[in-house]
Amino acid sequence: MMIVRDVQQCGEDPRVRAARTKRTRTRAALISAADSAFSARGWAATRVEDIAAEAGVSAATAYNHFPTKHVLIGVVFAPHVTPLLIQADRDIARHRPVLDALTDQIEALARLSYYHRGLTAAFTAAVLEYTIRTERTPDPQDDLDPRTIVPLLDPLMGLIRHGQQSGQLRQDPSAEDISSTMVNLLLVRSLNHKDESPQTTAKLLRTLLLRTMTPPA
Repeated sequence: MMIVRDVQQCGEDPRVRAARTKRTRTRAALISAADSAFSARGWAATRVEDIAAEAGVSAATAYNHFPTKHVLIGVVFAPHVTPLLIQADRDIARHRPVLDALTDQIEALARLSYYHRGLTAAFTAAVLEYTIRTERTPDPQDDLDPRTIVPLLDPLMGLIRHGQQSGQLRQDPSAEDISSTMVNLLLVRSLNHKDESPQTTAKLLRTLLLRTMTPPA
């Protein structure tokens, strides 16, 4: 009996474990409800209070997990970008021809925008609103900024920078400028060309990239 009691005392308090489990489930419920709400109703028509009600919690609980609506949509959208980051890092590590890697990235971005077009349009509206409100470029230290929470530029920017360093792409414009231009174009089209096919969007972005960054023959 003494051994059992000692093991229990060394283990985690069941109340702490239960509280952590409840918090994890609540967070997941809020993210799921937010994904559905933003996708169906858009940015402006979706309130945190409505998301909380759909998740079965109070608004205070929702704000305890996500201090602002901008943070919430960032957390909802960010997992869609993770595979793109992983693929870009893998392509760079394997020294894959950068134009091939960029083509795949552009097509993946176009598919993301199309198949999650309601959520993408809501995220775009959130980014525009936050940018207008702060009147500045993203600050890596600002953990309330959806542009910081969702590193949407990073896969393209990393590949373009790698292409410039390896001589496969022009040095000008900068990787940050051209990737920003391409992502901004993608996001704007998610608002005013919602039903545009991913193939059409990818072709537009690919043409922009090739005409801007391909070295002269």
